[in-house]
Amino acid sequence: MANTAQARKRARQNDAHRLHNTSRRSTMRTHVKKVLKAVEAGDKTVAQASYQEAVSIIDRSAKSGLMHKNTAARTKSRLNARLKALA
Repeated sequence: MANTAQARKRARQNDAHRLHNTSRRSTMRTHVKKVLKAVEAGDKTVAQASYQEAVSIIDRSAKSGLMHKNTAARTKSRLNARLKALA
């Protein structure tokens, strides 16, 4: 347990940041799953629209440090490959 006032404050901040990051990470994963679901269903227009939303959210996640930039690039690349294979 934190003993100093500074350490107690950091613990409070870490809890708040963890909850915020968990929510953002969940949103990102949901959008990725929407793209995959549309690709598996064979619906190209929905897949493309979902892909655009997912890319935007993935880029924001990488920018804010929620995920590494290379992980973001890899995820986008794999989604795009599946989208192209659909065509």
